[in-house]
Amino acid sequence: QVQLVESGGGLVQAGGSLRLSCAASGSIFSINAMGWYRQSDGKRRDLVATKTSDGSTNYADSVKDRFTISRDNAKNTVYLQMNSLKPEDTAVYYCYVRSSSGPYWGQGTQVTVSS
Repeated sequence: QVQLVESGGGLVQAGGSLRLSCAASGSIFSINAMGWYRQSDGKRRDLVATKTSDGSTNYADSVKDRFTISRDNAKNTVYLQMNSLKPEDTAVYYCYVRSSSGPYWGQGTQVTVSS
């Protein structure tokens, strides 16, 4: 059984910062990439940022220069540092893991940015 435990969401004013964390545990083999997606009401789930095991990163254009993804490979944990938050960043943020044993998703954590 695989578990992705997310934390760090909440309510913040525009211009503020939050840090999301996601720890993966269980029978996960050969993690290739870890990252974050987000979904707001009535919209599809979109990529925010991913980081592969060799260190390559990919960011959505809307978050470049504001968000930073990092990983602790030894702990199978991924972080998302979110700075200069905007109301349009409001969404449920989902942790994502791609591995040789399959893709996995977290349960989601709400991020709300007030104007």
